[in-house]
Amino acid sequence: MTAQPKRSISEQEYIDFERASTSKHEYYDGHMYAMTGASRIHNLIAGNTLATLHGQLRKKPCQIFPSDMRVKVTRTGLNTYPDIVIMCGEPQFTDDALDTLINPLVLIEILSPSTERYDRGMKSQNYRTIETLQEYILIAQDHYHVECYSRQNNDQWLLQDAIGIGSSIIIRSVECTLALEDVYEKVDMRPENHGISREIPPE
Repeated sequence: MTAQPKRSISEQEYIDFERASTSKHEYYDGHMYAMTGASRIHNLIAGNTLATLHGQLRKKPCQIFPSDMRVKVTRTGLNTYPDIVIMCGEPQFTDDALDTLINPLVLIEILSPSTERYDRGMKSQNYRTIETLQEYILIAQDHYHVECYSRQNNDQWLLQDAIGIGSSIIIRSVECTLALEDVYEKVDMRPENHGISREIPPE
């Protein structure tokens, strides 16, 4: 876990620093948190997921981004880098630099032992305040399991669970199918192959 900075910084100070930095940081509540590099398994799952969804989205008015696309949660001020971002229609950014998206439709995070509590807890709470967000997807990297939380008309969230290599989920907002055999292609599930993917801010 990273040490908390000695003083609070403004969001603009964070943005200026981030645009000049060679590494990525999250920003929340006046503080900046370093993100470490992802593991090999994490990157393999992310690449597989991006590839299968990109193919299905090619003929649709949507764009899909890997983890270099920064997303700002407007209501809470969280600036972060989801593992995969899908948006449809006209993208909306915080400024003319076009590097901080505010209207994602689907957000995908790949879980690890170091990030699971954060991704399910504080980050999920922040994400659910994004008005355009329709699905939040969590992908396990140490077993065959994908969870898809879908926003309902009453603003409740419905869980769609896919367990086992032969299962799949439907991402209804973009009419895509995410088959676990594609997500986990060439992924070795032996425990010794799974490590920590990144550091997280404290809750």
